[in-house]
Amino acid sequence: METLLTNSETRALWAYFLELSKIPRGSKAEAAAADWVAEQGRALGCQVERDAVGNVLIRKPATPGRENRPGIAVQAHVDMVCEKNEGTRHDFLKDPLTLVHEGDLVRATGTTLGADNGIGVCAGLALLARKDLAHGPLEVIVTIDEETGLTGANNIAPGWLKAKYLLNLDSEEEGRLTIGCAGGVDTTVTREMALEAPTAGKRAYRLKVFGLKGGHSGTEIHTGRGNAIRLLAQVVSFMMPRHGMELVSVKGGNKRNAIPREASVIFFLDPAHEGVFRDELGSHEAHWKSALGQIEPGLAMSLEPSDGERVLSAEDAKRFIGLLLGLPHGVEAMSPDIPGLTQTSTNLGVVDTHEGMAEVTLLTRSSIDASKFALAERISAVSALAGFQATLEAPYPGWKPDPHSSLVQLMEKVHQEAFGKPMEISAIHAGLECGLIGEKHPGMEMVSFGPNMWEVHTPNEHVSVSSVENVWKLLVKVVQEV
Repeated sequence: METLLTNSETRALWAYFLELSKIPRGSKAEAAAADWVAEQGRALGCQVERDAVGNVLIRKPATPGRENRPGIAVQAHVDMVCEKNEGTRHDFLKDPLTLVHEGDLVRATGTTLGADNGIGVCAGLALLARKDLAHGPLEVIVTIDEETGLTGANNIAPGWLKAKYLLNLDSEEEGRLTIGCAGGVDTTVTREMALEAPTAGKRAYRLKVFGLKGGHSGTEIHTGRGNAIRLLAQVVSFMMPRHGMELVSVKGGNKRNAIPREASVIFFLDPAHEGVFRDELGSHEAHWKSALGQIEPGLAMSLEPSDGERVLSAEDAKRFIGLLLGLPHGVEAMSPDIPGLTQTSTNLGVVDTHEGMAEVTLLTRSSIDASKFALAERISAVSALAGFQATLEAPYPGWKPDPHSSLVQLMEKVHQEAFGKPMEISAIHAGLECGLIGEKHPGMEMVSFGPNMWEVHTPNEHVSVSSVENVWKLLVKVVQEV
């Protein structure tokens, strides 16, 4: 990792990132990391402010002679999605990440990397640390809990930021300037299930669907990747009446904004059926591997002994599996205005049962508020038909693109001068904090950009070192130009 510190331009950025990676910072457990950010701001002699939820705002005065320049704010979130491969021994509440630098790439060992959005946080700190940079009034705003509901941005006080321009560093493709994003709403579907004793003579087993790619439920929902929860429901729906499966629990997915990579069901089965059950499970695996093809080459299904005490009633189990089949997942509509942009979608993200309570979590996104809520209402209706209660939570607005803003024009100019080519201007089907921040600061001009990183929200997350260097170069030049 020491080789990351040899580039004089990005040495400070990577030094901050290596330190940040030692601090656990899963969403809703990122307080120590936010405290660390505030400490770095104070160590640099900057003014540091905290709000009630834990957001950190660091202010640095303009360099002499630039006091009347428009203020600029650099924004990123400090929390990260915590995903790990099965078998990886890592406690996200206390263990530091184990980073690996291979060629042009940095990744973690068996876990998410947290480049989303740790690279942005550390770029902001490195910017504050520069002593040779001429700039106007400068703010770095680091928010908490972006990944599980944009809590930090949602609680920013109106007018807290003084900047005219906001540079959000939470994008994942170099050379692309994002100027708009989708809004979203969570739906939690619940029902208390009847429990009873399993039939005498039956044994407990665990059926697991695994090996899927998963991925970000906004930027990768259009790829057709398999949803482990939906595949599990397809298999169980077919096998349950044929073999008298008595369900103990269903569990799948970890985050509402990550496409589920794994899902499993624990159930009781007459051991006399085990051989045929295994054969049919193998047929289901082959069927779905063929159906998904090269999209999901790692798909696998397994059966192993397990344990359990009580099972869901036959009627509740049937209702529950039917619900998982009926709830929407995937792309609902594509944008008629921007080719290739998903307009509306839902991610069937998490399912869990615990002591008789079943819970399903979905995240619906759309750049059109009416479409977002219409789809959420359909989810509620499907849930009600199955006897479940749906609750809408944490809605947040989208960010309307303004391709003619002075900030967009400045970004295009600087990028052309620095790299000899134009930026690609786009909107994304994912949630960015810009919508919420802009709502609290009318008239603020905003853009989002960042380095190349891939497979975020999965243990395969990795980021390009050379791309970080290019984005750093762009960030510095824009701050100088404003």
